[in-house]
Amino acid sequence: MVRGSKELIRDINTHLILETILNEGPVSRAAISAKLGLTKATVSAIVSNLIEENMVREIGSDEAKLGRRPILLEFCKENGHIISIDLGVNTIVAFTSDLTGNNCGLKQYRNTYPRERIIEGLASIIEKTMKKLEKTTFGVVGICIGIHGTVHENEVTFAPYYDYAHLPFAATLSERFHVPVYLENEANLSVVGEKSFCFHAQDLIGISVHAGIGVGIILNGQLYTGFRGNAGEFGHTIVEAHGRKCPCGNQGCLEQYASERAILADYAKALGEKSVSIDRLIADYNAKDEIACEMIDRFTSYIAVGINNLVNTFNPEVVVINSYFTIYIPDLIEKIGAQLKNRMNVCEIVPSGLQDTSILLGGVCVCINQFLGVHFQS
Repeated sequence: MVRGSKELIRDINTHLILETILNEGPVSRAAISAKLGLTKATVSAIVSNLIEENMVREIGSDEAKLGRRPILLEFCKENGHIISIDLGVNTIVAFTSDLTGNNCGLKQYRNTYPRERIIEGLASIIEKTMKKLEKTTFGVVGICIGIHGTVHENEVTFAPYYDYAHLPFAATLSERFHVPVYLENEANLSVVGEKSFCFHAQDLIGISVHAGIGVGIILNGQLYTGFRGNAGEFGHTIVEAHGRKCPCGNQGCLEQYASERAILADYAKALGEKSVSIDRLIADYNAKDEIACEMIDRFTSYIAVGINNLVNTFNPEVVVINSYFTIYIPDLIEKIGAQLKNRMNVCEIVPSGLQDTSILLGGVCVCINQFLGVHFQS
């Protein structure tokens, strides 16, 4: 049996204690000792160090049935900032929070940046964002950027709807701001946010429908990204043999029929117009317009087919759908569920609990976990 050094064991215990205070605080030393099976002396020594490092503080006494009232501990969430960015096809959203995803701020920008200007554009947005933040003990501890494409080893490897693949985002921005920069696929961030803040299932699928369709996969409580980070490219599963051409190189991909971009393009074509907003489609659907209803029915049918395939492949406990269609037409979740007639696997189909902020809060979780070396769960 390989035995860890005393330093390694103490480091592991420190992270376990910090994670417990972060996720379950306010909590006493005695409660931590009982939960983790560590001696009270070990817990007290590590907590003292965490207090000195401005990670943890004492906040008063808890109720006790007998004897001395225990002192409660809480995490110093206001001692640092996180910047989370959703780098969308048409918009860039910059989000700030404390070290638990609270005390938030948000600003949206139009994404008009071509390939040669996007890094400088992001740097300008980050600089503006940082200037508005109050000074704290740790400052900005991390920047996470949600990419609408695939990411491997902190680099964009494929992005079908903007030309940002293989640009040095992380290296350039981290060097400029002296802050760690993390890149991750937007659907992965979305499911991490949903799990951390809303749905604490161990096996969870998050479907993110925007310009494309992505899936974030949580298996046994861990994000699954596959070989080279390409797991979850749900939009590029083929639903129509020899169908519409897709930027991925295949034909008949799901996102060519059921993404918000595809549905709006089809609706505009049916109306003889150049473009149609999502608000227009939703309003027409609510007014029982025949063509609008046909478009939404197409969305539910294709998504139901896709979910059936996901359920048979991964057997998740919960499937979360995040789309403007399901946000603004709440009964679509029930209609999608009604089309799932699988008798082998049963799971719960739910709408997003975070909606527009799922990607951003997922980015916050990534920065928290990297900075603290813990698994954050609100």
